[in-house]
Amino acid sequence: MKLAFKAIALISMIGLNLITFAQDADQKSNMKGLRTTIYQVNDINAAKQWYSKAFNTDPYFDEPFYVGFNIGGYELGLQPDDTAPDIKTKTVISYWGVDDIQKTYDFLLSIGAKANEKPTNVGGAIMTATVLDPWGNILGIIYNPEFTVSEE
Repeated sequence: MKLAFKAIALISMIGLNLITFAQDADQKSNMKGLRTTIYQVNDINAAKQWYSKAFNTDPYFDEPFYVGFNIGGYELGLQPDDTAPDIKTKTVISYWGVDDIQKTYDFLLSIGAKANEKPTNVGGAIMTATVLDPWGNILGIIYNPEFTVSEE
Protein backbone atom coordinates (compact mmCIF):
# COMPACT_ATOMS: atom_id res chain seq x y z
CA MET A 1 0.00 0.00 0.00
CA LYS A 2 2.80 2.42 0.91
CA LEU A 3 4.52 1.63 -2.37
CA ALA A 4 1.33 2.42 -4.29
CA PHE A 5 1.04 5.82 -2.55
CA LYS A 6 4.67 6.56 -3.34
CA ALA A 7 4.14 5.58 -6.98
CA ILE A 8 1.01 7.76 -7.22
CA ALA A 9 2.83 10.67 -5.54
CA LEU A 10 5.78 10.27 -7.94
CA ILE A 11 3.52 10.09 -11.00
CA SER A 12 1.61 13.14 -9.74
CA MET A 13 4.84 15.08 -9.23
CA ILE A 14 6.07 14.14 -12.71
CA GLY A 15 2.73 15.17 -14.20
CA LEU A 16 2.75 18.50 -12.34
CA ASN A 17 6.34 19.13 -13.41
CA LEU A 18 5.44 18.39 -17.05
CA ILE A 19 2.44 20.74 -16.84
CA THR A 20 4.60 23.42 -15.20
CA PHE A 21 7.29 22.91 -17.87
CA ALA A 22 4.70 23.25 -20.64
CA GLN A 23 3.30 26.40 -19.03
CA ASP A 24 6.83 27.80 -18.65
CA ALA A 25 7.60 27.00 -22.28
CA ASP A 26 4.39 28.71 -23.40
CA GLN A 27 5.17 31.74 -21.25
CA LYS A 28 8.69 32.04 -22.61
CA SER A 29 7.46 31.86 -26.19
CA ASN A 30 5.02 34.72 -25.53
CA MET A 31 7.66 37.05 -24.15
CA LYS A 32 9.34 39.03 -26.92
CA GLY A 33 11.80 40.98 -24.81
CA LEU A 34 12.07 44.52 -23.55
CA ARG A 35 10.23 47.05 -25.70
CA THR A 36 9.80 50.30 -23.79
CA THR A 37 11.39 52.14 -20.91
CA ILE A 38 9.45 55.15 -19.66
CA TYR A 39 10.90 58.05 -17.73
CA GLN A 40 8.52 60.36 -15.92
CA VAL A 41 9.41 64.04 -16.08
CA ASN A 42 7.90 67.26 -14.75
CA ASP A 43 8.89 69.27 -17.86
CA ILE A 44 8.24 67.16 -20.94
CA ASN A 45 9.49 69.79 -23.41
CA ALA A 46 12.81 70.25 -21.63
CA ALA A 47 13.12 66.46 -21.24
CA LYS A 48 12.41 65.98 -24.94
CA GLN A 49 15.26 68.35 -25.79
CA TRP A 50 17.62 66.74 -23.28
CA TYR A 51 16.93 63.17 -24.43
CA SER A 52 17.16 64.22 -28.08
CA LYS A 53 20.66 65.46 -27.31
CA ALA A 54 21.59 62.51 -25.05
CA PHE A 55 20.64 59.93 -27.69
CA ASN A 56 21.35 62.09 -30.74
CA THR A 57 17.89 61.50 -32.22
CA ASP A 58 14.50 63.13 -32.51
CA PRO A 59 11.31 61.56 -31.19
CA TYR A 60 9.14 59.56 -33.58
CA PHE A 61 6.04 60.33 -31.48
CA ASP A 62 5.58 63.75 -29.90
CA GLU A 63 2.42 64.66 -27.99
CA PRO A 64 1.89 66.57 -24.72
CA PHE A 65 0.94 63.30 -22.97
CA TYR A 66 3.82 61.17 -24.30
CA VAL A 67 7.06 61.48 -26.25
CA GLY A 68 8.59 58.36 -27.79
CA PHE A 69 12.08 57.77 -29.18
CA ASN A 70 13.26 54.75 -31.17
CA ILE A 71 16.65 53.84 -29.72
CA GLY A 72 18.16 50.93 -31.64
CA GLY A 73 14.77 49.25 -32.02
CA TYR A 74 13.67 49.86 -28.42
CA GLU A 75 11.43 52.61 -27.16
CA LEU A 76 12.43 55.31 -24.71
CA GLY A 77 9.29 57.09 -23.57
CA LEU A 78 8.72 60.30 -21.65
CA GLN A 79 5.55 60.87 -19.64
CA PRO A 80 4.52 64.00 -17.75
CA ASP A 81 4.66 63.68 -13.97
CA ASP A 82 4.44 66.36 -11.29
CA THR A 83 6.73 64.52 -8.86
CA ALA A 84 9.77 66.57 -7.89
CA PRO A 85 13.03 64.96 -9.09
CA ASP A 86 14.49 64.70 -5.59
CA ILE A 87 11.68 62.52 -4.20
CA LYS A 88 11.39 59.87 -6.91
CA THR A 89 11.53 56.20 -6.00
CA LYS A 90 14.45 54.49 -7.68
CA THR A 91 13.47 50.87 -8.16
CA VAL A 92 14.04 49.78 -11.77
CA ILE A 93 17.05 50.53 -13.92
CA SER A 94 17.15 50.10 -17.69
CA TYR A 95 20.62 49.88 -19.17
CA TRP A 96 21.16 51.24 -22.69
CA GLY A 97 23.93 49.52 -24.63
CA VAL A 98 26.96 51.62 -25.58
CA ASP A 99 30.29 50.99 -27.31
CA ASP A 100 32.39 53.29 -25.09
CA ILE A 101 31.06 53.53 -21.56
CA GLN A 102 33.45 56.18 -20.24
CA LYS A 103 32.90 58.46 -23.22
CA THR A 104 29.11 58.11 -22.96
CA TYR A 105 29.15 58.61 -19.18
CA ASP A 106 31.25 61.77 -19.53
CA PHE A 107 28.97 63.05 -22.31
CA LEU A 108 25.82 62.57 -20.21
CA LEU A 109 27.44 64.45 -17.33
CA SER A 110 28.46 67.25 -19.71
CA ILE A 111 24.84 67.84 -20.77
CA GLY A 112 23.43 68.02 -17.25
CA ALA A 113 23.12 64.51 -15.85
CA LYS A 114 24.35 63.90 -12.30
CA ALA A 115 26.76 61.11 -11.45
CA ASN A 116 25.10 58.16 -9.72
CA GLU A 117 27.38 55.14 -10.27
CA LYS A 118 30.65 55.65 -12.12
CA PRO A 119 31.66 53.12 -14.79
CA THR A 120 32.42 49.84 -13.05
CA ASN A 121 33.55 46.44 -14.22
CA VAL A 122 30.88 43.94 -13.20
CA GLY A 123 32.59 40.82 -14.57
CA GLY A 124 34.59 39.88 -17.63
CA ALA A 125 34.55 42.78 -20.08
CA ILE A 126 31.12 43.99 -18.93
CA MET A 127 30.95 47.56 -17.61
CA THR A 128 27.94 49.45 -16.21
CA ALA A 129 27.29 52.98 -15.02
CA THR A 130 24.28 55.08 -14.07
CA VAL A 131 23.48 58.77 -14.04
CA LEU A 132 20.48 60.77 -12.88
CA ASP A 133 18.76 62.73 -15.61
CA PRO A 134 17.73 66.31 -14.75
CA TRP A 135 14.34 64.93 -13.56
CA GLY A 136 15.79 62.42 -11.10
CA ASN A 137 15.38 59.28 -13.23
CA ILE A 138 18.15 56.71 -13.24
CA LEU A 139 19.61 56.26 -16.72
CA GLY A 140 21.77 53.16 -16.99
CA ILE A 141 24.41 52.48 -19.61
CA ILE A 142 26.16 49.19 -20.26
CA TYR A 143 29.03 47.92 -22.35
CA ASN A 144 28.45 44.19 -22.80
CA PRO A 145 30.25 42.53 -25.70
CA GLU A 146 28.76 39.16 -24.64
CA PHE A 147 25.12 40.17 -25.27
CA THR A 148 23.53 40.17 -28.70
CA VAL A 149 19.96 41.00 -29.62
CA SER A 150 18.22 37.95 -31.06
CA GLU A 151 16.06 38.15 -34.13
CA GLU A 152 12.34 37.59 -33.61
